[in-house]
Amino acid sequence: MRMLRCLMALVLVTACILGCAATATQDRDTLYQFSTINALLDGHYHGEITIDELGKKGDFGIGTLHGLDGELVALDGEFYKVAFDGQALLLAGAETAPFAMVTFFEPDTSLILKSAANFEALEAYLDDLLPSRNLFYAIKIEGRFDYVKARSVAKQEVPYPPLIDVVKDQSIFEFEDVEGVMVGFWTPCYIQGVNLPGYHLHFITADRQGGGHVLGCSLANVTVHIDYTSRFYMELPGNQDFLDMDLCEHRQEELEQAE
Repeated sequence: MRMLRCLMALVLVTACILGCAATATQDRDTLYQFSTINALLDGHYHGEITIDELGKKGDFGIGTLHGLDGELVALDGEFYKVAFDGQALLLAGAETAPFAMVTFFEPDTSLILKSAANFEALEAYLDDLLPSRNLFYAIKIEGRFDYVKARSVAKQEVPYPPLIDVVKDQSIFEFEDVEGVMVGFWTPCYIQGVNLPGYHLHFITADRQGGGHVLGCSLANVTVHIDYTSRFYMELPGNQDFLDMDLCEHRQEELEQAE
């Protein structure tokens, strides 16, 4: 009887360990998103989730900061803000984001991209690498870039204007012959309204001094890493401004102008 109890206890402990390990693996292979892209379009810039909290959800990602204060880049577990002046700043854990996407980046495939004359050519190349249009993908592109065109936006004040008005006054930065990393995601078309279908990439220089939201590029001999992600988890803000919003309107044309 004593031996039976010991065996049962061993089985329970083993099951617990295996279950915890499976859960941990699933958590690391999940794209976590806070808030929705339509809420951001409508001017919901109130930061609610902290950088420390985001760091528990992933070590790689993009987003923005409270008040739409610049472009967020998460890389190798460090979170940066690319400010309106183009300077990249390491973020403190207590700072907050109104919108962000993060995952634990563990590439499923890596290869060399010999050349892409522009952003459209890069998208076409990446399209051929995706095994399905129905999954999510985290994408990291690193190396020396011939050219990168990027943007950032200024911090906004209440009452917040819609995103389409904010980007009219965006700052544009142009980098030539620069070492750096593009960080971002591809999301499927059925996610429209929740996120931006297609590619959404941010850039940060290798010295972590500059970057922004990618608007254009040309590149050669960079390394492309892609992390296939089949799990998507979204958390929504709990403040009254978000709860009172009407997020049902189709906003694709507005989103394309803002992006």
